[in-house]
Amino acid sequence: MACSCHGSCASAKAAPASADPAWKRALWIALIVNAGMFVAEIVAGLAAGSSALQADALDFLGDAINYAIAIGVSGLALTWRARAALVKGVGLVGLGVWVAGVAVWRFVTGTLPEAEVMGIVGVAALLANGAVALMLYRFRNGDSNMSSVWICSRNDAIGNLAVLAAAGGVFGTGAGWPDAVVAAIMASLGIVGGIQIVSHALSDLAQEAREPAVAGE
Repeated sequence: MACSCHGSCASAKAAPASADPAWKRALWIALIVNAGMFVAEIVAGLAAGSSALQADALDFLGDAINYAIAIGVSGLALTWRARAALVKGVGLVGLGVWVAGVAVWRFVTGTLPEAEVMGIVGVAALLANGAVALMLYRFRNGDSNMSSVWICSRNDAIGNLAVLAAAGGVFGTGAGWPDAVVAAIMASLGIVGGIQIVSHALSDLAQEAREPAVAGE
């Protein structure tokens, strides 16, 4: 903790932005939207044979879990919020690696997904993620936990545009490689975003570790 003066510190140090009721409300909305879209996309992805849709569905699931974690640590000390962000960042990198593996497997097997289903579900997912990203935009410059939520939402919206591009590519070429390529791009977004989150979280943890030393001088 940055302070050891208990009650006096509470008044001397402003409450974290993550304690804002608007932040928690936005997280609950985002959690509900992402959980619902995960169910819709995983069913559609399996039915259509699309690795891009399945990757996007798992991304929705990952984000729903991330939002639940963010709600759990909202208002807690920076150390706990940074630790939660660190877990999310590592998880996002892991998810990206898994999606890359799926993309390679789909490319090798030459699976042909249903472009029409990909397009319809992709539009629905884009609308959902676009609304969530706009809602969370105001919190993008907060601590590592808050910024990690924004990064995930931003990546989701970009990923949905990529799914629509994959649907167009599959429809136009009659081949499955656009689906695999887009899944690989989404994997790269996840890995890069995860690295950004981990970097920010480690920075917050380092800052919190320095503050007691400065206070004791």
